[in-house]
Amino acid sequence: MLDLGAESGVNGDAVDVLVEIIRVFGPMLKDAEKQALQKTILQILDDDRTGSIVKKKAVVAMSLLSIHMGDTLLKSFVSQLAESFQAPELDSNKRRLLLSMAGSLSRSVPQRLEPFLGHLVPFVLNALSEEEYDQAMAARAEDGEADPDLEEVREAALVALEGFLSCCSNGMRFFTDGALDSSLRYIVYDPNVAEDEEDEGKAEDEDEDAFEEEEEDFEQEGAFSDDEDSSWKLRRCAAKALYAIISTRSNGDLLENGTLYDKIAPVLIKRFKEHEENVRLEILTTLALLVRKTGEGSILGTGNMFDTEIDAAQARPSRKRRRLDSNTADLGSALAFSSSLGLNSPAASPSPVSGPRADLSRLSPSIVKGVSELLKMPSVPTKQTAISLLRELVLVQHGGLSDSLNRILEPLVDVIQNTSNLPNGSASTAVAGAAAATGGIMRVGALQLLAAICDTHSSRILAPYIKRIVSSVTAAANDQYYKLSGEALLTIESIAKAITPPRSAGTEQERTEFLAKIYDVVFTKAKSVEADLELRQKAIHALGVLLARTSGAKNVKLLAKDKRSHSLDVLQERLKNETTRLSAVKASEIVFVSAVDQQDLPSQWTKEVALELGNQLRKADRNLRTSSLAALRSLAYNKVALAKLDQQAVGMVAQLLLPLISSRDLSLLGVAMSIYSKLVVAFPKQIVEAQLIKALCEVVLSPMGSRAFEAFLNLTQSIGEQGVGQPLMAAFLQDVGVSGDPAVVGKAIGTLLVSGGPSVGVTLSDFEGELRSSKDYQRQCLALSTMGEAGFRLGMSSPLQPQTFSGHFSSTPEAVPRTAAIALGRAGAGSIKAYLPVILSFTGKAGNLQYLSLYSIKEILQNAGSSRSDISPYTQQIWENLLAASQIEDNKALAAECIGRITIIEPTKFLPLLQGYLKDRNPAVRGMAIQATRFTFADSDDTFDEVLRPVLVQMLSLMLNDPHIDNRRLALGTLNAAIQHKSDVVFPQLGGLLPLVMKDSRVDQDLIREVQMGPFRHKVDDGLELRKSAYETLFSLMENAYPRMNHNDLFDRAIAGLEDEHEIKMLCNLMLTKLVTLDPDEIQRRLDQIAEKFRVILNFKPKESSVKQEMEKASEEGRSALKVTVRLHNAFPGAAGAGSSVQSQSWKGYWEWLQKEHKAMLTNMENEVKSQAA
Repeated sequence: MLDLGAESGVNGDAVDVLVEIIRVFGPMLKDAEKQALQKTILQILDDDRTGSIVKKKAVVAMSLLSIHMGDTLLKSFVSQLAESFQAPELDSNKRRLLLSMAGSLSRSVPQRLEPFLGHLVPFVLNALSEEEYDQAMAARAEDGEADPDLEEVREAALVALEGFLSCCSNGMRFFTDGALDSSLRYIVYDPNVAEDEEDEGKAEDEDEDAFEEEEEDFEQEGAFSDDEDSSWKLRRCAAKALYAIISTRSNGDLLENGTLYDKIAPVLIKRFKEHEENVRLEILTTLALLVRKTGEGSILGTGNMFDTEIDAAQARPSRKRRRLDSNTADLGSALAFSSSLGLNSPAASPSPVSGPRADLSRLSPSIVKGVSELLKMPSVPTKQTAISLLRELVLVQHGGLSDSLNRILEPLVDVIQNTSNLPNGSASTAVAGAAAATGGIMRVGALQLLAAICDTHSSRILAPYIKRIVSSVTAAANDQYYKLSGEALLTIESIAKAITPPRSAGTEQERTEFLAKIYDVVFTKAKSVEADLELRQKAIHALGVLLARTSGAKNVKLLAKDKRSHSLDVLQERLKNETTRLSAVKASEIVFVSAVDQQDLPSQWTKEVALELGNQLRKADRNLRTSSLAALRSLAYNKVALAKLDQQAVGMVAQLLLPLISSRDLSLLGVAMSIYSKLVVAFPKQIVEAQLIKALCEVVLSPMGSRAFEAFLNLTQSIGEQGVGQPLMAAFLQDVGVSGDPAVVGKAIGTLLVSGGPSVGVTLSDFEGELRSSKDYQRQCLALSTMGEAGFRLGMSSPLQPQTFSGHFSSTPEAVPRTAAIALGRAGAGSIKAYLPVILSFTGKAGNLQYLSLYSIKEILQNAGSSRSDISPYTQQIWENLLAASQIEDNKALAAECIGRITIIEPTKFLPLLQGYLKDRNPAVRGMAIQATRFTFADSDDTFDEVLRPVLVQMLSLMLNDPHIDNRRLALGTLNAAIQHKSDVVFPQLGGLLPLVMKDSRVDQDLIREVQMGPFRHKVDDGLELRKSAYETLFSLMENAYPRMNHNDLFDRAIAGLEDEHEIKMLCNLMLTKLVTLDPDEIQRRLDQIAEKFRVILNFKPKESSVKQEMEKASEEGRSALKVTVRLHNAFPGAAGAGSSVQSQSWKGYWEWLQKEHKAMLTNMENEVKSQAA
């Protein structure tokens, strides 16, 4: 079929057959057959009689064949390719084919090709070198026209360069300068433009007046086109290459050292004048990527409350070092909403002194100036992409347009208003998603940008433009295009925040006029039964925002009483509608939070809405239940709203809440109990009844999270303070007693005992008598825990003495001494002077007494922030005693935690000492310092953070470089804790820490030893636990800081871990599942590698003599690999289809193999994944 001697060249159909043979039977080919096919394909490429289209098919065949080549054959082929580049008779056509071949290899076998980049990339860069560029320009000057063959060579070189940069980013680091220079050289290559403009494009110094000089001719240039000019293809390819550089190198060096902003960004900005639209769109998209990468990981979202207010309501204030009384958490909802409702005008973010954000801030005026000109162009795709760029700029800088709004807002409003020649249903040609940039979608983007501007800029700056903004947005809200209308309603929320007090843009008369216009649109949409469901939901939410922003006697003029009444009626009506009730619940919550005056909420409306919210708690929809509970919590926390409920209504709400007082759902339990704590204060005798007491007794017997337990104690305290705690105390003592955890039950009883006083029917002396007389150790533990909690809450007025607790340090069983030590510390936290000297005397003694005293010190340090007296006079002695105790093996972990906690209290004094211990010659001391550092993160405050910030990364680096393997494992755990609690300190300098984590995730053969076990020799991997910790840290980094990581390195480690031990394999499968969402493009490029690893896992058969545990591990690994396989297939169904790309051939073969060899297992797993998704 492949007649190489034919006069007309090789038949194209024959090459198509060759491509299909390699695609289908590639894995079955032997080396000799692969070599024969390789030789044949190269002969086709060398045949002068064969047409260019057929040769392009041959390139595809070669790239497919390379997937199935062994390392030796691939190396031989690359060498042969490199020799072909050096051939003396190399002409332009052959050179173009070779460059295309090199580029296709980078996409088909990127990881395997990286070792050979040094053989290929220089030839690619040589085709784009300055020397060849100058020669071509000189020849063009002589001939008067460009050489089309040479243009095609350059285009192939730029396409190949983009492939190398995208797929072989690690290996291309060595060629960064050459790739950057080549891309920048050709992004300004425009022979049809005058030489002086070309030189201007190359200039590195920014000219502030560049756009002003060209403003007169800008639109004419936008209309310029030359059908015979193909230089635009080179500029487009160069822009794509720059996009690849930014996407692969912006999570580390090139962004941080300023290269991207010093070299690339100014050229991109100057190329806004590009007359070819395809190229212009690529340039805008590339710059938008750079801006987005600058803000990744730290963008301050400005989204609308439609999606975020419930999260805000459920947010709890940070309890730094437990300094705040738990009751202050009651303000959590209101505090969260005061922020999310935009009560204050956003302050201008100070320009950073250095770093990527400073670079962006420096170039921002030029970007805005250029975009403002683009917004005047008639091209829809250009304006759409320019608006997207500008929105990225606003979000990353959290504003930044204060000095440029006069340039942006007028054309932006024109875009929103312009409906001429914008067919909503037609698509426009564009790049990177701009193919869908219809006029309607462009206007949606403009509204999103406008909302971001309103959210991030001062109302004073917005005031001159509010009239036009309101007019255009309200008109858009009435548009027939539902997406545009819906986005306009979301933008209205941002506008409402900007024009209402305390931000208050414009005069009072103007605000009233604007709000009336906004209200009419929103109310009509919310009340309508004909409007699209999504529009009604957004309108209902916007109505809630309007009601919230006009609450209070001072704002009564902004919204007439009758309008407010009608709006509340609509919300109540929508609460009863199944399709709109969730939106109405969220809107009602906003209204409850913002009520500040009695006239804001009618009593009857509040009662009926509260009962309706209570009824929603019985629904199956969890989202609805959660939102309804959050709304009730907002009502209960607002004294104005709660006062509108009478005794009967409160009782009915309490009954509706009662089923949630259960350990079945801890997230709802905590919120429900916090609501009860407020209802108890309002009507204690009606609320505290037998059913509630029974439910609380059942809850205290079940495990609770820290937040739920805190809410439980708050409710218990409220019951005691209202004088109705006697029935609950009797139930705790009789029905619960020693059935539950003494530490939990004791805290509950101690809290009720102190808060209720004489009304609870028992006294502290009763528990002292119980402790002395009881022989049951469980009762002793309960009494000790109760007395410890009571002592803590009584403080200096407590009659308890330290000896009451320490007298039981020698009791049996060991649970009693430990409980006594904890209770001693708990009571000591309330009376430092009376207790701490006694406790410190124990820490200086050896044996069990010293060990127990550490529990006491830990309790005191944990509660130091809420202590009634100062601990500072004792900190030095505590520090010295803890250091001495930490030298004993049994005390290490507990002493390290205490050392960390005391460091939080006096950071300037102890943190430098802790840092010094990281350099100690004794590995045990270094290990103690590493563990202690970990315990400083969770409960520290801003004062500690200021001391920690300059030294944390240096400390972590010392830990991760520790020569002792156990210490490095502890260091990885400490880094993991820092990622969770001190991300703002760690992430900016992650580049220096990440390589150390990567290194510890690799198998170290030096740590693998053989152990003789009877007649058998068994391998022991001493580095396994270290690798587990490294992979756990990588997983945490992936979840929290993926944009700042080297993506290729992370994928390499995740895929390599599929060959490691069982626990690491399972963790890597989780990583791959997450990466499907985080980086679908890269994981799709890695499908072939993943397929090879999974095939090995599924083919593994344990020996018949294997123990049951090994059999179970193998089965679990297979199921996990199969589950990830199904999820990958669901994410990329085309990868295993008939039209799969060159890159996915191994994956396609693996999927077909699964369908044949493991059909039943695959079907079951597909059903399981489907059911989990549902």
